[in-house]
Amino acid sequence: MNLTIKGFLRKEFSQTLRDPRMRVLIFVAPIVQLVIFGYAISTEVSNIRFDTYFSPGDTMAQRIEERCLASGWFVPAAGPGRDPYQRIQSGRAEAVLIAPPGGLTRAMQRNEGRLQLLVDTTNMIRARGIERYIQMVIQQVVSEASLGQEQKPMLNLDIRVLYNPGMKTAFFMVPGVMVMLVCILTIIMTSMSLAREKEIGTFETLVAAPVRNGEILLGKTLPFLILGMVLVLIILAASMLIFGLPLAGAFWKFILSSFIFVCTTVSIGILISTLARNQQQAMMGSFLFMFPGILLSGMMFPIENMPPTLIGIAYLNPLKYFLTLLRNIMLKGGDDRVFWINLGVLVLMAVIAMGISFKRFRQTLN
Repeated sequence: MNLTIKGFLRKEFSQTLRDPRMRVLIFVAPIVQLVIFGYAISTEVSNIRFDTYFSPGDTMAQRIEERCLASGWFVPAAGPGRDPYQRIQSGRAEAVLIAPPGGLTRAMQRNEGRLQLLVDTTNMIRARGIERYIQMVIQQVVSEASLGQEQKPMLNLDIRVLYNPGMKTAFFMVPGVMVMLVCILTIIMTSMSLAREKEIGTFETLVAAPVRNGEILLGKTLPFLILGMVLVLIILAASMLIFGLPLAGAFWKFILSSFIFVCTTVSIGILISTLARNQQQAMMGSFLFMFPGILLSGMMFPIENMPPTLIGIAYLNPLKYFLTLLRNIMLKGGDDRVFWINLGVLVLMAVIAMGISFKRFRQTLN
């Protein structure tokens, strides 16, 4: 082999692999991402939160409910409440099956059988699966009930989709894209900005300058907080003008949720920068966080479809809570229970992320 080429090979391999953190990013990170991709990407719909409303003694409706829960696709919706629309809005239920007031059994005897199905379509992937599964269960129950009868009983299913009646893909995807774009700007730009200071040697000058640590922290983070919020407003305006996405909830809820999330992602960017020695490591570290974060946010694939271990990890993911807030505020009107629970968790994550990041940054400065 040419000595020059051999020298370049030795130099590049040595420079790239001498840092243990770089070896982890190159060889371990792909395996972690592969495992998450393999388990998270699933189009199967399961663990559907299901509720029913029918009169006592309505055997046909009870049979349909029992068959749905026994199928393995559905789980009983938890929590109190007897208003089917409120159950959907609060997120306690994803599908509600409502029998006629006089009872489904009597209605079918009069050949007037009709059921109403309310479906939450903020997640279109699950909504389509829910409709298909319930139709299959109803067909099976009706077929069993018609055995030995000359005339098959009639049962019509009236499906009402809520919060995305046009079943527009943009209504489902745009909030997720907003989360992804905010992450790209705040995490990558913040981490690379600080790593650049180390790489070009100006970090030592910054430390030696007659300024307090708090001023350095604020000066390095505030620009990205402002840019993150400007990006949020730009994406909101574009999504409403181009895709017709509604903002059904209060604007202050949207702004408050966005600000807390931007604080969290900027803090994560600072944390990554304290672990990275150069911009290359900062870039790879940012993507190592973002790819699993996006997959485990419910942006493309429902979290409920994932294995229990990944579901537990997803509940530690700030992207999940912000995406839940966005879809709830923009499409459902911002149910107070969903808003305050998810915002509270996001605030806690923001405080923890900022505390750890600022502590490590101060150690770096000192």
